[in-house]
Amino acid sequence: MSPTEKVIVYTMNYCPYCLRAKQLLTQRGVSYTEVLVQEEDDAQWDALYQRSGMRTMPQIFNGDQLIGGYTELAAQDQKDQLKSLLG
Repeated sequence: MSPTEKVIVYTMNYCPYCLRAKQLLTQRGVSYTEVLVQEEDDAQWDALYQRSGMRTMPQIFNGDQLIGGYTELAAQDQKDQLKSLLG
């Protein structure tokens, strides 16, 4: 996986923290793939919960590693301005 394809952001409609996470990634020049999860898609929610242990959005992954949600992304930004996600 190339550095520009490794960050995946799982989002849902009408989610202010999802918007903030995407804006922060864009501001820092981090390319990401967005996966929109529909509220009624129980199978996808269950699969995400199995993978992350989280029931909230956004869920942000760097490759197979869970970064967390917006709060964890912002904390990482405070440490290194997300340079660690640039590859």
